[in-house]
Amino acid sequence: MTDGNHHGGDGEGHERVPGRHRRRFPGISSRAYEHPADRSALVALRRLSGFDTVFKALSGLLPERSLRLLFLSDSVRVSDAQFAHLNTMLRDACYILDLEKVPPMYVNQDPNPNAMCIGLDEPIIVVTTALVELLDEEEMRAVIGHEVGHALSGHSVYRTILLFLTNLALKVAWIPLGNVAIMAIVTALREWFRKSELSADRAGLLVGQDIKASMRGLMKLAGGNHLHEMNVDAFLEQAEEYEAGGDLRDSVLKILNMLPRTHPFATVRAAELKKWAESRDFQRIMDGHYPRREEDKDASVSDSFRQSASAYADDVRNSKDPLMKLVSDIAGGAGDLGGKLRGKFTGQGGQSGQGGQDSDRPSDGR
Repeated sequence: MTDGNHHGGDGEGHERVPGRHRRRFPGISSRAYEHPADRSALVALRRLSGFDTVFKALSGLLPERSLRLLFLSDSVRVSDAQFAHLNTMLRDACYILDLEKVPPMYVNQDPNPNAMCIGLDEPIIVVTTALVELLDEEEMRAVIGHEVGHALSGHSVYRTILLFLTNLALKVAWIPLGNVAIMAIVTALREWFRKSELSADRAGLLVGQDIKASMRGLMKLAGGNHLHEMNVDAFLEQAEEYEAGGDLRDSVLKILNMLPRTHPFATVRAAELKKWAESRDFQRIMDGHYPRREEDKDASVSDSFRQSASAYADDVRNSKDPLMKLVSDIAGGAGDLGGKLRGKFTGQGGQSGQGGQDSDRPSDGR
């Protein structure tokens, strides 16, 4: 059924205090909720040739103070006096995730529903007026938790550089790399940021602790403020259809469609978050068993690599995408690679006809 409970049972109007008890996570490390693909993509990004050069150059040249002054002069800063209900939710999110310093938060006039966490020295959270008008209290709480998760993970630095490179760097001649190298870095940054959104969605769920509200928020980002016309189960079915549909040509088109985006598709985000919400890892965090920040310095990089590799292997093994299934078949030693490629690209794959039986028979012992 469509979830029509717009206010999560917290009463009418803007709430001044949390409407119900929410579990707090003292000293929680961002490792607790970070998606393995987020960590892997960040490692790959840092290894990209030329990234260190650009990172160091921009870290010294980006107008951090100018950025803050811009929002101070042309946006509304959230406080007890302005957008007090958002300020309550921001402080509550920082309390739940134990973020000591509450980041400044601004509401910016924009017809597009969006939120971001940017800044080099210190994170700044910006939400647009369209987003504030679109979401109810519990949905907005998840979004603010999402942005606080970005801040706790240190994502704001890379997000700021991505924004700068996307908007300005292609026009700047002094950058010591060619346009091709810059585009490679922008593409890698986008790939990482899409993965980081999956991590931040998890942080939003830890703050809101209401999976229905998180789902509603993602549906609204996809279809607007028409919840009575939408259905969570049907929305999640779209994600499954998107992943499993078509042949290899569609898989390639999916990749090409995704490259210019900074955010994963809303249906994919919803499916990923629902899967995590039902996992043992999420339940352990809710029970108080999670890695602490004080242990971060002792965290093994190799363990992180192994977890990321294992997660990717599971994704490939369990994926219904035609390209991922082919990769899994090849890795599993399936025969007749050429025949499989031809069949998949012509939409005739998966048929176990006579030729398929011949190709799988170990006729020469290889």
